[in-house]
Amino acid sequence: VLSDRGFRGTIKDFPGADPLRDAEVLRKAMKGFGTDEQAIIDLLGSRSNRQRVPLLRSYKTAYGKDLVKDLHSELSGDFRKLVMATLKTPAEFDAYELNNAIKGAGTDEACLIEILSSRSNAEIKEINRIYKQDYKKTLESAISGDTSGHFRRLLISLAQGNRDEREAVDISLALYAAGENKLGTDESKFNAILCARSKPHLRTVFLEYQKMCGRDIEKSIGREMSGDLESGMLAVVKCIKNTPAYFAERLYKAMKGAGTKDTTLIRIMVTRSEVDMLDIRQEYVKNYGKSLYTHISGDTSGDYKKLLLKLCGGSD
Repeated sequence: VLSDRGFRGTIKDFPGADPLRDAEVLRKAMKGFGTDEQAIIDLLGSRSNRQRVPLLRSYKTAYGKDLVKDLHSELSGDFRKLVMATLKTPAEFDAYELNNAIKGAGTDEACLIEILSSRSNAEIKEINRIYKQDYKKTLESAISGDTSGHFRRLLISLAQGNRDEREAVDISLALYAAGENKLGTDESKFNAILCARSKPHLRTVFLEYQKMCGRDIEKSIGREMSGDLESGMLAVVKCIKNTPAYFAERLYKAMKGAGTKDTTLIRIMVTRSEVDMLDIRQEYVKNYGKSLYTHISGDTSGDYKKLLLKLCGGSD
């Protein structure tokens, strides 16, 4: 992702990486007695996604064995989950996480919103394609079967990947009319605006809204909605307003209190390491008074911690 500030990820292409040589390093790390986890961490933690994914093929070419199966049998726990996550393409991993969020006992609504509100149209179209290929049904039908009401409509709208990426006309008035101005929110209006307009445009709308109503859009959502719909709409707004701050908050909440939400921690560290991890780290230290690196260090351990810290890239 190239913004005016250039690349904002922590993991870049490793110069001169050779997939056959990398496959050999992984094979050696797993051969014989005991596993050389450090070698696996050093290798995977210094390759970009597009350098890691081809390792599945080069490993099979060189050894006639399945890299994922081999790693699966050698590793365990959260470290294994993290390693597996690094070997999927972004769309495969997103589809996998969406499927897990839906199929388990109880839906992980926050995961669905996180992925669908932060990915581009092109990314969502690719996720839809992979989802259908891997799970033999459409993402939309999976969402439909597992959610209901206005929350379901919000998710289905987001899953279209049909956000207008141009600047559009001023519609803060429509948002005002849909929210503050009358009793009982017109959720479908809200939905149409939040899911269909460009992100830069919506940021302007939110500012206008605040000027017009004297309170920010999050406050209005809190007053007008409840339950999944409220938390879903709030997350979409936060993600649009300031994506890195939204992810910093998700990470903070995943680690604070008793027990770490490791699936969330793994997903965000892997998916944002080549997008905006540097910005997330900045927001983290600004909003929570300590670096993401320090928080991960104190909250995780062992090989799992070592690889997470590679994805984090440094302390602030």
